[in-house]
Amino acid sequence: MTTNESITHENPVHRRLGTAGLAVFPLGLGCMGMSALYGEADRAESIATIHAALDAGVTLLDTGDFYGMGHNELLINEALRTAPAAAREQALTSVKFGALRTVEGGFTGYDGRPEAVKNFLAYSLQRLGRDHIDIYRIARVDPDVPIEETVGAIAEAVEAGHVRHIGLSEVGADTLRRAAAVAPIADLQIEYSLISRGIEDEILPTARELGIGVTAYGVLSRGLISGHFARDRALAPGDFRGMSPRFQGDNLDRNLDLVDALRKVAEGKGVSVAQTAIAWVLSRGEDIVPLVGARRRDRLAEALGAMDITLSAADLAAIEEAMPVGAAAGERYPAAQMAHLDSEH
Repeated sequence: MTTNESITHENPVHRRLGTAGLAVFPLGLGCMGMSALYGEADRAESIATIHAALDAGVTLLDTGDFYGMGHNELLINEALRTAPAAAREQALTSVKFGALRTVEGGFTGYDGRPEAVKNFLAYSLQRLGRDHIDIYRIARVDPDVPIEETVGAIAEAVEAGHVRHIGLSEVGADTLRRAAAVAPIADLQIEYSLISRGIEDEILPTARELGIGVTAYGVLSRGLISGHFARDRALAPGDFRGMSPRFQGDNLDRNLDLVDALRKVAEGKGVSVAQTAIAWVLSRGEDIVPLVGARRRDRLAEALGAMDITLSAADLAAIEEAMPVGAAAGERYPAAQMAHLDSEH
């Protein structure tokens, strides 16, 4: 795709994040891979991809202040500064904070203290070059700080005009209720895909009961169910997937067998595997907004094509047969990272 090509969709109905939250384009752009965890990225192509997303109508840009230790926020800043004014004005920023990093790139925990919230926020606003963040959330619950205190600090930032809406990330139903008792919550960001369906039992019903939207990340399971991941693929140094259980040994083979089954369903509809997987998440409810982690314009175009797919009852049944609930081999994170997930406890 050339720089001048555009990807358009005719007036898609926006989805609302929470009963008092934002109306956003049906797909959001997850920008993490442009800076971290998937090997080297092409800066110029990353910026062109953000521009293409905005041009296509995408509104929500998702990032974290710890993605590349601020690199991702600076990248988004550059992309927005160089975008047409109309595109820049429609952009909404969703920022995660709280992860503590080392010079070597390691993670050492999370800090949800109110004074830390204010500190993280100040740095993010500076890096993004904006006077407010549209949705602000701690990346993982700090086990040493009650969620009420962390959310209360974000609520103060809302009152001050520095934040528009409060979000949460990877929390369980109880924490969701406790947080919502403090202040209105726009959305819960959490992994949700054909092979990560744990939220369906308790977390998603609780979010719906409380009027909280869901921004679903990992809808292609970090490329595993995209249809593009080869069994013999060599991962670049520093690629997170090199440590991910679902990409290891027999687990990878079993999971790619599931992808092969899904491919048959996709081919029967004349669409790609990735489009089928994204369309399935879109079909789960108007209160769910999938985040697609496209780093290139061709992958973005493919993802946007999922919005043009209608899945019939027969299609959904075939998809479920290809990738049954609980069929994935391996946990979605290594054990040390799973321990940080309030949503898994």
